[in-house]
Amino acid sequence: MDDPDLRQLRAFVTVAEQRHFGRAAERLAITQQAASKRIAALERELGVRLLERGPASVQLTEAGRQLLAPARAALAAGQAAVAAVRQQAAPARLDVWGHLYEPLRTVREALAASPGLSVEVGPARDFAAVAATLARGEGAAGFGRHQPGVERELTHRLVRLEPLDAVLPADHPLARAERLRPADLAALRLVLPADPARLDYLARFGERFGVPLLPGEANLGLAHLLDRVRAVPDGCTLLPAELPLAVPPGLAVRPLVDPVPLYAWSLVWHRERPHPAVPALLRAFADRGRDRRWLEYRPDRDWLPGTDARDLA
Repeated sequence: MDDPDLRQLRAFVTVAEQRHFGRAAERLAITQQAASKRIAALERELGVRLLERGPASVQLTEAGRQLLAPARAALAAGQAAVAAVRQQAAPARLDVWGHLYEPLRTVREALAASPGLSVEVGPARDFAAVAATLARGEGAAGFGRHQPGVERELTHRLVRLEPLDAVLPADHPLARAERLRPADLAALRLVLPADPARLDYLARFGERFGVPLLPGEANLGLAHLLDRVRAVPDGCTLLPAELPLAVPPGLAVRPLVDPVPLYAWSLVWHRERPHPAVPALLRAFADRGRDRRWLEYRPDRDWLPGTDARDLA
């Protein structure tokens, strides 16, 4: 009989703790089928049934209950052995893009709740630059807004949905309302920080709700964007609702409802060559996101572009 490997034990412990194959697979950053196969292989090697699989949950057999504590001890010993070897290793590199919307807010919050993670966070120009870095094997992962079709070697997981507010001149009649509908912005022009080709979310928002676009030549930062909105009598732009923003004089910020537009943030990594830190990063975002309800989405209340909505399916 072959000795059980740590992947099999980790799958068993995670399913035992979650009582559900789907949730366990999410925490392990593998498919549900892969988790099931690992546990089935472990049961074959031990010659006992460890889990009773029900339609809604999973229960431990007597053999499973006996194995749980030793399996946890074996995993802890394995982690200690790896840590001893890697204690001088460089931290995992996480490249972040989409700086106008301050993605570091989310990254810092997720990493702060997982102090054991050794991660070096750095800025990147855009998703294409991050995709190229990951393709070269020079980073662990990226964080920002995923754009389909940029790099087929990559995969991603959506980790946060963030509501957006409208920013418009304070003297515009629409600013008198306590909240606005996206369709109300059709009377304005959506001021963009750069070319629409680089801003797929804002371009899709404008198309969906009939809001004309006013492109920019280059992204010169948030202050420059707000100055442009203030200078355009019928201008507006969109910013995350939780962005720490001191509203400049002459501008008003109003929440958007019916529907609430949500901006999708994702963790991205190489499909065939995942960095060892990726599962821990995914767990960090998932754990914090569960507490903060980062992935709350109601199709009858919220709006996402089609590609983002499919990522939630």
